[in-house]
Amino acid sequence: MKKEKAKAKGFIKEFKEFILRGNVMDMAIGVIIGGAFQGIVGSLTESIINPLINGIGGAEVGGTLKIYGGQVIRYGDFITAVINFVILAFVLFIMLKIVNKVMSVGKKEEVKEVIKPDDVKLLEEIRDLLKKQSKVK
Repeated sequence: MKKEKAKAKGFIKEFKEFILRGNVMDMAIGVIIGGAFQGIVGSLTESIINPLINGIGGAEVGGTLKIYGGQVIRYGDFITAVINFVILAFVLFIMLKIVNKVMSVGKKEEVKEVIKPDDVKLLEEIRDLLKKQSKVK
């Protein structure tokens, strides 16, 4: 019985460490923000982009195609979903580029000059002298 409790506690501890790890928390926040952002993109597409497309040449993004048996293919919904995806992917791409740029700014400051040991410096000097001698001949 004690062995089973120890296994359960170990499992719970391992699960807790997994959940609290940075990557999992970042991913969860990303999913939540992505879901909220999807609503904004959907509204942008439905309220602004689709009317603009409809106004140009009378194209109908909300169109349907009637097929046999009274069934309908809603190609306009599919086109809207593709537009939403492209907008969302583009905005996420831009956000990722900004985050990567911000993260790289901090890393540049952390780079420290590597101090070479004396024996390495001596070997480099010998190498440079040998290169000079081989060029002279």
